[in-house]
Amino acid sequence: MENNPIYSDKLVDVCDGGLRIKKYYFPSGQAKFVKYSEVFAIERKPSTLKHGKWRCWGTGDFKTWFSLDWGRPQRESLFFIRFATQRMSIGFSVENTKAFTEAMESKGMTILKV
Repeated sequence: MENNPIYSDKLVDVCDGGLRIKKYYFPSGQAKFVKYSEVFAIERKPSTLKHGKWRCWGTGDFKTWFSLDWGRPQRESLFFIRFATQRMSIGFSVENTKAFTEAMESKGMTILKV
């Protein structure tokens, strides 16, 4: 795992080799590390009921798994990682959307605004 993230908050770390999503696994709350090479696309969507605004942890549709964030209903945006080799995607939120987006783009990752 990476030790020196270029962006870090209570929810995620943007590292050289990938993205660490904190409090991902239920019920342990362990982190999940996603290598950039595994990512097909990252989407940014407005925080609405349809996109999972009130989904604080887990899944409601068996297509997207959300990491733990009790503050998600107050967030402005939600992010989704899509994989080319998996049906399940990851939903997560960050504390600072602008700083997170800039950090990801500095790693060559494009965030699609949907």
